Amino acid sequence: MSEVLDKMKSRRSIRKYKPDMVPQDVLNQIIEAGLYAASGMGYQNTIIIQVTNKKLRDEISELNREIAGMKEGTDPFYGAPAMLIVLAKKDWRTGVYDGSLVMGNLMLAAHELGLGSCWIHRAKEEFETDWGKELLKSLGIEEEYEGIGHCALGYIDGEYPEAAKRKENRVFYITED
Repeated sequence: MSEVLDKMKSRRSIRKYKPDMVPQDVLNQIIEAGLYAASGMGYQNTIIIQVTNKKLRDEISELNREIAGMKEGTDPFYGAPAMLIVLAKKDWRTGVYDGSLVMGNLMLAAHELGLGSCWIHRAKEEFETDWGKELLKSLGIEEEYEGIGHCALGYIDGEYPEAAKRKENRVFYITED
């Protein structure tokens, strides 16, 4: 089997990270993989926001926790020191799909580079708030974007999870007679 297919089969969501920061050159490689994701008509209407500033990372984690209704003190990002937030143009008809492809590329690239990753939801709700809109504005982003997801990134703390058994009867074939 090819290395790419093997990586697709072996990647797992990681829910416990070491506090060690991921080097910028590694983050750049992961971001580049995200930028090469397929997009509707090749328009590339997604953006990625890298967050490695601990204060801002913790602020986003708290907002995410509140939106989820999680118990106080819970970190929805499982201690990951870095996150890449994917957003898509709000008025673009394939934005959610394009952003999802970006997220997939980010997670596969992280796995290839020896990092753990996990897709954390609620980016949509975060960037509908005044806080989210102000963050975008502070970055010079004037157009309207919808949050697709957060890619939590870091070094794995503990054992790498085993794959769950694949469910049966999920593929149907229509072939020539």
